[in-house]
Amino acid sequence: MLIEKIKNKASGIILYGITPPKRGTSPEKIEGIASRQIQRLQSLNVDGLILYDIQDEKSRTSEERPFPFIETLDAFSYSETHLHTLSIPKVVYRAVGKYSPSELSQFLKKASSKNHATVFVGASSKSQAVTMSIDEAYQLKAETKNDILLGGVTIPERHRSKGDEHIRVFKKISQGCSFFVSQGVYDVNASKDFLSEYYYYGLQHEVPLVPILFTLTPCGSLKTLQFMKWLGISIPKWLENDLIHSQDILQKSVDVSEQNWRELKSFADEKGIPIGCNIESVAIRKVEIEASIALLRRVSA
Repeated sequence: MLIEKIKNKASGIILYGITPPKRGTSPEKIEGIASRQIQRLQSLNVDGLILYDIQDEKSRTSEERPFPFIETLDAFSYSETHLHTLSIPKVVYRAVGKYSPSELSQFLKKASSKNHATVFVGASSKSQAVTMSIDEAYQLKAETKNDILLGGVTIPERHRSKGDEHIRVFKKISQGCSFFVSQGVYDVNASKDFLSEYYYYGLQHEVPLVPILFTLTPCGSLKTLQFMKWLGISIPKWLENDLIHSQDILQKSVDVSEQNWRELKSFADEKGIPIGCNIESVAIRKVEIEASIALLRRVSA
């Protein structure tokens, strides 16, 4: 069970991430989307399903968004209404800046601690207008004394520029986080740098390490590549060139993602760092979704 694995700080946790359908989608189309998702996931060897809560990140960058931002259905409501027959634990994201304290409290009361975990996501930039900061959300979670497992977001590439990503993680652990999910990983060396600092800081300060789940996401087109870069995913220049000039960019990205996972797993296992992975498709094209499923099967094997 996912919840027990997180509590036991287990390595090798595998999650699959999806985004709920867009708001305004007809009920018939929503049912069709949910049915296909259930069909895909029922046969997969995963510990849990992530349901993202996306927010408009236009304040984070002045660059034009490659795909237009459209609000999605509420992740928790979509899960409870349309994915309830999928008997795997759900990890429900909450972009806390979108919610009032009472709304977040209601979610915490409704979510079952046996079948759910949650990940709180803060503002995408300091200039983003929010109703609640990430620190206020952590405080509210503590005050409600709700025992649903809480996770956080980590961005290993941020460690290259600021050098304090491991400190951010340990601060969030002190605020109640039991696991972390990374942004999409293509720069494996940045992730190893972060893991190294995470490991030695925990060793020095005698703080137990919690699972870090690295996100792997296939790239099936130049448009998807552009979108991934807009999202802030760091792709080394040599790899970007290889993807652009590859005869099959999607297969190349799947191969690279699997190799990155093998390298991270080997590095972490040597030190006893608990890591896992979260596999997703940032695009809604069928071919890219199928590639993410293929990647998941390869990682599981």
